[in-house]
Amino acid sequence: MAQRPDKLEIRPRLPEWLKVKMPGSPRYLELQNLMKSQALHTVCEEAHCPNIGECWDRGTATFMILGEICTRACRYCAVTTGRPNGLDLQEPKRLAEVVQAMGLGYCVITSVNRDDLPDGGAHIFASCINKIKETSPNCRVEVLIPDFAGSWPALKRVIDAGPAVLNHNIESTVRIFPKVRPKGSYELSLELLAKAKDINPATVTKSGIIVGMGETVDEILETMADLLKVDCDLLTIGQYLRPSLRHLAIDRYYRPEEFEELRKAGVAMGFKHVASGPLVRSSYHADEQHDAAALGLPV
Repeated sequence: MAQRPDKLEIRPRLPEWLKVKMPGSPRYLELQNLMKSQALHTVCEEAHCPNIGECWDRGTATFMILGEICTRACRYCAVTTGRPNGLDLQEPKRLAEVVQAMGLGYCVITSVNRDDLPDGGAHIFASCINKIKETSPNCRVEVLIPDFAGSWPALKRVIDAGPAVLNHNIESTVRIFPKVRPKGSYELSLELLAKAKDINPATVTKSGIIVGMGETVDEILETMADLLKVDCDLLTIGQYLRPSLRHLAIDRYYRPEEFEELRKAGVAMGFKHVASGPLVRSSYHADEQHDAAALGLPV
């Protein structure tokens, strides 16, 4: 007779404030078909973002370039890990066509890590920005970039293309960073954000923290202070949601009022804008966050 395992890991029940409506509106299905027809990927789908229905209904999406296979294996991320297949040089053109078709005024572009490429894919990022500017001159482009393995010429190539916001997520606190991002570096992420300002002081920089992976509140505040030391302008803070039982276990769920306290702390510390909430992600209402900071509106 088969033995029952001593301990079965059961996915904890989601708190009410983390439950969202399943997507399926006509606008959502329209955009889903548009992405498929152009062989484009979105981080909304690949990372199982809980806001996909809301954002796609608003006509916004975060495009994921450089394929759908990542060369790293961050323990919180749902994106497939493995060996990427080649490089699609026509991707920037197709992306620009979709942005134009959607009539976007604000576009967010991110990517998988491509450590197999000498520049980490920076030239494709730059080409996407340039193509979108050509076809949709009124559309501002935010990029959420990997660390490019510390290649500053690669970073400069992206910055020289003139993104409205340059985002690089630090994701976690220094103590648990090696557990969360074993192939990344806390120090390198900070150095990248600092270098972006060195390359072009006018660059608007942004970073994000995921909470609920084993950090303490004091450590979150320390990470926020570290980001301010490298002159990071914008910050997002959101709850970690475990993609599967193979991923890092959730340490705890932060309550909405705790996120509000973190937001207030970030504003008091000096960030130009802080978006903090259970369902906040890097690109959640990114246009509103950018505009609020640019216009000096209340944060």
